[in-house]
Amino acid sequence: MPFSAELPEDHVFLAQAIELSRHALEDEGKTPFGALVVIDGEVVATGTSSVVELRDPTAHAEIMALRAAGGKLGRHLMEDAVMYSSSEPCPMCLAACYWARLSRLVYAATSHDVAVSGFEDLQYYRELSVPNAERTLLRETSVGGETREIAAAALASWADKLPFPVEPKL
Repeated sequence: MPFSAELPEDHVFLAQAIELSRHALEDEGKTPFGALVVIDGEVVATGTSSVVELRDPTAHAEIMALRAAGGKLGRHLMEDAVMYSSSEPCPMCLAACYWARLSRLVYAATSHDVAVSGFEDLQYYRELSVPNAERTLLRETSVGGETREIAAAALASWADKLPFPVEPKL
């Protein structure tokens, strides 16, 4: 069930994320996105969109905030953290929030607002909702046979070495 209740501190931290995004207007080549990782009411890390500056298509504000938080905390799982973002995260950033196992994600502008300003997030959300064979933005090819078996064997070998039984996520 989606969590929709706002907390009093949500507006305070969102204002900080939005302020980070507004600073991008002062830096040529930056795009207006800002994010914070917060634990127990304390800002652990911040991020701004650095895609153009770093020439890195993954350097979105949320990703940069998660990278900084991971480095500061010395861990990649952040079940005790909340992400505050100036805008609804793109599919890549949303997936990163899931991978980090954040407890909450709070954002201000929606994917629709982002799309009106010329960003492709909403288009990518739509693209990912259709089966691979029907996608039009990127040709995806899955290779089978021996090549797939070798790749799957590497995954199985890794899972076999874990100190606990693997629970398939099918």
